[in-house]
Parts: sequence; C-alpha cells; structure tokens
Amino acid sequence: MRLILLGPPGAGKGTQCKRIIDKYALTHLSSGDILRAQRAGGTALGKKAQAYMDSGALVPDDLIIEMMIGAIKKAGGNFVLDGFPRTVAQADGLTKALKKAGEKIDAIVNLVVADEVISARLTGRRSCPKCGAVYHIVNVPAKVAGKCDKGCGPLVQRDDDKPQVVENRLRTYHQQTEAVVGYYEGKDSPVLNIEADRSAEAVTADIIAQLQRLAG
Repeated sequence: MRLILLGPPGAGKGTQCKRIIDKYALTHLSSGDILRAQRAGGTALGKKAQAYMDSGALVPDDLIIEMMIGAIKKAGGNFVLDGFPRTVAQADGLTKALKKAGEKIDAIVNLVVADEVISARLTGRRSCPKCGAVYHIVNVPAKVAGKCDKGCGPLVQRDDDKPQVVENRLRTYHQQTEAVVGYYEGKDSPVLNIEADRSAEAVTADIIAQLQRLAG
C-alpha cells in the first residue's frame, strides 16, 4: 500500500500516521526525518541540502524529490509519505518517478480541519521543557495551571505555537500544500477527504473504513 498523508499543521497527522503504519505495517517516510538523516550522514544529497539551509534558502524541489524517491525505493512498495509532497512541483515529480517504475500512489489521505480549529488547537498547547510532556489549556489541562504534572516546573508555549507563527504556518499551507490536494483530484490516485475535527479514534476509524472500501 502506497499512501500520502496531507493536512494542515495541527490536524493530527502525527497521530494518524502512527496508527496507519501500525494497522497496515507500512514504512513511515517523513521528509523531515530523511533530510536530517542525509545531513547527519554526510551524504552527497545531504551536503547539497545543507548548503541551501545554511544560507537560509529553501531546499529545491528537485533535491527533495531525489531524496524521497531514494527512500521510496528502499521501502519496497509499502509506505506512507509524511511531509511530502509539499508543492505541486514535488507531487508532479513523484508521479513521474513512480510512473517510470510502473507504480502509483494508492490513495491520498487528506485531513480536513477549519483554520479556527487549528489555531485553537495549536495556540492552546503548552509544553514542559524538561520532560517534553504536552498539555492543552482546554483539552488536556495540567492539574495546576501552568505547571507540569510531573513536578518539573513551569510549562511554556513553544515558538511554533504562538499566534503569529501559527497564522504564518497556515498561510504557507494554503499557498503551497493545499494545492497538492487539487493536483491529485481527478487523477488515478483517489483523494480521501477525512473530517479531522473529531476524536482521534473516530478519525482513524474513518480512514480505515475508506481504505478498506478502496481495497474492495
């Protein structure tokens, strides 16, 4: 099974990705993890990417595509792509590379959540800088407001979860990654739009049900 997992930041991709992987025994191919591994390993691709990152520039699409295609080949045909493709150019490059190998993506799982829900989810998160525990001021509050339940001390709001940053992340998603969904609509790989403003369990059940229908 070859899947792509899409959705805005804070849609629950991490949780659903793990559950899909466990259910179908797939290889998790995270573009961020692969990029970091290439850099740490000092590979030719990693060195090229590092040069762009050190200068503050975005890593070019063709370099990301090359990295991900290499990882896909190693996965042996059963994988879920997480964080890739982020742009239409990356999606098109992936399609062409898979077609050349006589393969294609089986489905795109697209988690759909309204911006206001995403904003509330992310800006309400609080983290413990010592143990890494994550809370939410409404959904998963600490026993004592602003304090880690494990006695570590004060909770903090990560920079990524601050309102202005969340707004920028959502804007980037709408400008770039959201167009990837449109790219796949009407093509051989079906787009499964999953309403993700529900419990994680309900979202997982919906994903599995739709994938099973595709499988016949």
